[in-house]
Amino acid sequence: MNALHFITAFFGDSSHWHGYDGVPARLAEHLQYSVIALALAAAIGLPVGLVTGHYGRGGNALALIATAGRALPSFGLLVLMFILLGFGLVPVMIPLVVLAVPPILVTSYEAMRSVDPSPVDAARGMGMGESRILFQVELPVALPLVLSGLRSAAIQIISTATIAAYVSLGGLGRYIVDGLYQFDYEKVVGGATLVAVLALATLAVFWAAGRFAVSPGVRRAR
Repeated sequence: MNALHFITAFFGDSSHWHGYDGVPARLAEHLQYSVIALALAAAIGLPVGLVTGHYGRGGNALALIATAGRALPSFGLLVLMFILLGFGLVPVMIPLVVLAVPPILVTSYEAMRSVDPSPVDAARGMGMGESRILFQVELPVALPLVLSGLRSAAIQIISTATIAAYVSLGGLGRYIVDGLYQFDYEKVVGGATLVAVLALATLAVFWAAGRFAVSPGVRRAR
C-alpha cells in the first residue's frame, strides 16, 4: 500500500471526523498548543530583539543564546520537563518556546539593524524619542523580516507540537503516536499529512498578514 492509499483511507473514514479523537478536535488542540507557544515566544523574543537591534548592542550575546537554544533537543527537553514537572501543558510549552525564541530573537535583531540609518538620524534630529523612533520609523521598515522570524517560529512549533502526544496530551501527534503503537499506518500517514497541511496553511496566513501589515512602499523596496 502506498501513502496515497493511506491518506484516502484515513480521510474517507467517517469515524475520524467525530468525537474527542476526531480531526476537528485534534486540530483544535494542536492549534491551541501552537498559538500559546508562539505567543509566549514572541513575548520573550520580540522585545529583546527589537530593543537590542535598535541600540545595536548585544548581537554576539543573542547569537550565542540562539545557538544554545537551537542545540537543545526538543524531545529530550520534553522528557526532562515531564520528569521534573509531571503531567500538564507546561512541560510541553517549555521545549516549544525554547525552540521558537531563537528565530524570533535573531531575526528581529537583524531586521532592526538592516534599517537605513538616514531616516533614523533625521528622526532624532527632529527631536523624536527613542521609543517613537523604534515603533514609528524602524519597525515599519523592519516588519517584513520580523514577520519572517515569526513565520519560521510558527512552522517549527506546528511541526514539533506533535511531541505533546508523548506525554498523554492531544493534538495531531496523537494520530502519529497512537498509530505507531497500534501498527496503524493509516493513522500515522493521516496525522503527518494534517501537520503538513497545517504548516502550509500557516505559511499562507503569514503571507496574507505581510500583504496586509507591510506598506506597499516597503514591499516594493524589499
